[in-house]
Amino acid sequence: MERVAAPPGPPGHAPGIARDARRVLTDNWTGTSTVPSHGLYPHQWSWDSAFIAIGLRHMSPLRAQLELETLLAAQWRDGRVPHIVFDPAVPRGAYFPGPDFWRSSTSGRPAGAPRRTETSGIVQPPVHALAAWLVHRADPRASWRRGFLARVQPRLTAWHRYLTASRDLAGDGLPAVVHPWEPGMDNSPCWDAPLAHVTPADPESFRRADLHHGAAADRPTDLDYGRYVRLAVDYRAGGYADLGRPHAFAVEDPGLATLLALSEHALAEIALALGGDPRPHLDEAARLTEALVRRLWSPAAGQFLARDVRADALIPERSAAGLLPLALPDLPEAIAAEVLRTAEGPHFALGSAAATGLVPSYDLLGPAYDAGRYWRGPAWFNLNWLLERGLRRHGWADRAERLRAAIVGVGAASGFAEYVDPATGRPRGTRDFSWTAALVLDLLADEDPEGGLG
Repeated sequence: MERVAAPPGPPGHAPGIARDARRVLTDNWTGTSTVPSHGLYPHQWSWDSAFIAIGLRHMSPLRAQLELETLLAAQWRDGRVPHIVFDPAVPRGAYFPGPDFWRSSTSGRPAGAPRRTETSGIVQPPVHALAAWLVHRADPRASWRRGFLARVQPRLTAWHRYLTASRDLAGDGLPAVVHPWEPGMDNSPCWDAPLAHVTPADPESFRRADLHHGAAADRPTDLDYGRYVRLAVDYRAGGYADLGRPHAFAVEDPGLATLLALSEHALAEIALALGGDPRPHLDEAARLTEALVRRLWSPAAGQFLARDVRADALIPERSAAGLLPLALPDLPEAIAAEVLRTAEGPHFALGSAAATGLVPSYDLLGPAYDAGRYWRGPAWFNLNWLLERGLRRHGWADRAERLRAAIVGVGAASGFAEYVDPATGRPRGTRDFSWTAALVLDLLADEDPEGGLG
């Protein structure tokens, strides 16, 4: 099979790659935030903005602060940070589901949705506190001068409280997602079984806009999309309430839980910097890590698996989200070593010389593996960035350096693609994708990759 994106080593190519990455972030900047891409994703996305801010801090710490502040300004009164903040200047039909579908300012009123800013009603993984801490460290003097940490801390704390309280649907200590878009891995095969009993919305009731900007073979199927629409319509009809009502889809995801625990470590750093007590956040991070191991660790699989809350059973599908707990500083070393073995084994082929060296989003040996279709197999740069941090955290510096070189090399060679074929590096999805450029830029920066955490 032809390889179209062999990863060059970063050192010799770094100046040109960094220049190109900065150009992507400049082109996608709107004045207050960064779109993932102008065609396919013309609004502000939640976890995209967090990853984007991590790269932007090397270009302009002020812009990185504004990126996060713009997103958090759309936070709901119940603490949730919506997964999309809609730009009123974008034509209504440019993206589906848009503001006319979510109706946040009316249907979301019981949960405290903003009155003057239209958003979606669901969430995405909580990378924001980690991003805020890294952005602060990029230019502490400017951050203190603007009062950045003091302003975002209460919003980030409320965001975490929403997830740990309102989304603990099983009462077992872990947040649950109520829509496949919430863990960020939208059409992962992990969701196939929990989605199977969801009746799709009438295909005549909605019109997809994503297929105007992306190949149908790369995107979720119409059947999956119909189920996504049904879940969102039902959630909207219930006023976006969480506890005390039935959810047709309820899943505990190891990726979201990992990022919440990791961001609690970041909130501890923020509290300490502001003269507060970091211990409550460290205790919460430890509690989340314990619950993650207790609820989602599978010794048989050698990795973490998602749990279907309705069935109270682990979902026997392997995704890269089950490797992300490597990023946690308090993950037991025996479990970390087993996760590494799984990552480097045939299911994910981390570091394989026969491929790009990147981890795919889904099990290479899985029955639903598809190298080109969205989250059903392609390699994504944000997941690999998190794994690179995890490898360094647990002392596997050589492996981390190889993964760093692969992310930078494949990212640049693919034109900063949204995602790539993990075997060949062939770019898929859209190009000039913001978080790909941002995370490549971050990995090129000469600094402590731990960011002071852990």
